Amino acid sequence: MILVFGGTTEGRKAVEVLEEGGGCEPDECLAEGTQGKTYYYSTKTGEQAITLHHGLRIDGAMDAEAMQAFCQEHGIRLMVDAAHPFASQLHQTIAQVSQTLNIPVIRYERIYPPRNPDITWIDDYAELSTHLTPPASLLATTGVQSIGKLKYLEAKGIRIYYRILNRDSSVALALKQGASENQLCYYEAPNDIPVKADAILLKESGLSGGFPEKVEAAKARGMRVIVLKRPQLSIISCPLSIINGPHGLRRAVEKLLPEFYPLHSGLTTGTCATAAAVAAAIRFFRNETPDEVPVLLPNGETISVPVGYGEGYAYCIKEAGDDPDVTNGIEIRASVFWVGGDLKSPTHEMRISDSHQPQVEIFGGEGVGTFTLPGFDYPPGSPAINKAPREMIENNLQAILSPLTSHFSPLKVTISVPHGAEIAKRTFNPRLGIEGGISIIGVSGIVKPFSEEAFIDSIRKCMTVAKASGSERVVINSGGKSERFVKSLYPDLPQQAFVEYGNYIGETLKIAHELNIKNVTLGVMLGKAVKLAAGHLDTHSRKATMDKDFIRQMLTEANCDIDISDITLARELWERLPSEKLQAFASTIIRHCAEHCNPLLPNGSLTILLIDDNGKIFP
Repeated sequence: MILVFGGTTEGRKAVEVLEEGGGCEPDECLAEGTQGKTYYYSTKTGEQAITLHHGLRIDGAMDAEAMQAFCQEHGIRLMVDAAHPFASQLHQTIAQVSQTLNIPVIRYERIYPPRNPDITWIDDYAELSTHLTPPASLLATTGVQSIGKLKYLEAKGIRIYYRILNRDSSVALALKQGASENQLCYYEAPNDIPVKADAILLKESGLSGGFPEKVEAAKARGMRVIVLKRPQLSIISCPLSIINGPHGLRRAVEKLLPEFYPLHSGLTTGTCATAAAVAAAIRFFRNETPDEVPVLLPNGETISVPVGYGEGYAYCIKEAGDDPDVTNGIEIRASVFWVGGDLKSPTHEMRISDSHQPQVEIFGGEGVGTFTLPGFDYPPGSPAINKAPREMIENNLQAILSPLTSHFSPLKVTISVPHGAEIAKRTFNPRLGIEGGISIIGVSGIVKPFSEEAFIDSIRKCMTVAKASGSERVVINSGGKSERFVKSLYPDLPQQAFVEYGNYIGETLKIAHELNIKNVTLGVMLGKAVKLAAGHLDTHSRKATMDKDFIRQMLTEANCDIDISDITLARELWERLPSEKLQAFASTIIRHCAEHCNPLLPNGSLTILLIDDNGKIFP
């Protein structure tokens, strides 16, 4: 079981990640065999609005004794510390219990922007007296608990306004600590400045706390910005993993409590290439060879990725998790050197770059394919490294390079994949017009197993290439079998004009509309066709099943009187229908399918073809 300490934005994100595990229904969470998939969500006040489908909510503060007893009673095997960064006592208590019971902790840290030197930074409320003199006024946004710590400034003649949450418990606590009602103002929006004061006091609350927006809003009103620094991490020794985003949390849970998720996530080829490039750069410039390197993902979080080293390069082993992927286990390499520089020399004469940012040039080496057709992020002839991975590599290397450079000539990065050309033959690359190797891809940087988003993204890429091929028609099919049959009707279309939709018929047609593809042929076999005819635009078995009553209705419409009470698969209908009734039944199914599909392609022409198991096509 997992115990989450939340009440924050990070707590909410943690719930979203843990809900992906499936878990169990709350009233079944203590059943035998479910304990490892259960989680508890703990808040101090119980006032955070949050919905749990598979977790159990508990509210109220816990000291070390109560927390230890709870963990022992409920079999807690992992704790997630997603509490507020200023909840120092809670962080220490979690660390203490972790150490005592040997329970690993994942600390969900916030992402913090660099500290702006134009802002006044303080370590403690007591420092404010050195920065404010009467009759200055201060808007304090540090929470109702800080009122007592600021009262001493009022005694010195500083006028203070307290911005607190507009709820009864907060108002009552503020008044109890000595604030007057005319000193209280409330949150209307996260970056709202309800009172004009000489200065504003903020907590270093990070990106999720809206810190940059609050600073800008205060500056716009001419207020001096004073910021209380976030506390340092607890120094108590405990089994601690630190993450700062949802992907890192999921991967940490998969590592520490593997049974929680039925399927495990993996890394994209883009993330692996970035990790290899970072490792190569660290060795090149610092002469260091860490076993893991930090990789900044497109969503702003940082994860640690294992790497290794060879002669003149670093590498990362592609980890697909439980997503079926022929690239799983391959080695993705990166080598870096200054253009015209010495590859083997790890030391350079450094100097500060005041006005230039070092350029990064990315090349494809052995086993990385080449774009040969239009429709990709880059023109034909470019290495098959998509835009998102290129940006990841560039952004991560800039963090290492800036502000030190040896000169302003570009840093060359070459990505290579041993045996990539052979592996690519088992991918979609040849039909997409990517030749000579695999492609380096990935939008989020993380592969979720059987991810709907990832599959639809691949459909979009294929549809974009199909349009760019100049084909007068795009033919969409559920898979290779139906594609082989339909190809006989369109022998002159290029390979790129044939796109597999899997189960996502509706999403594929929406993409065709977005891309303004005018002529689409939909090839569908009977199992998916009966679901589509009933209005299921996603035909996956977890979302749609064969509806016998609707099939009986269609049989009646086609004047087909047959018994289907004992069929288990739709394709059995082909064996039971009289030959003279096949076309009538096929036409009925196609008509119903068209009713649901045509609205998704309002500016185009859709042809629907029903295919039987032997390849016969019914228009």
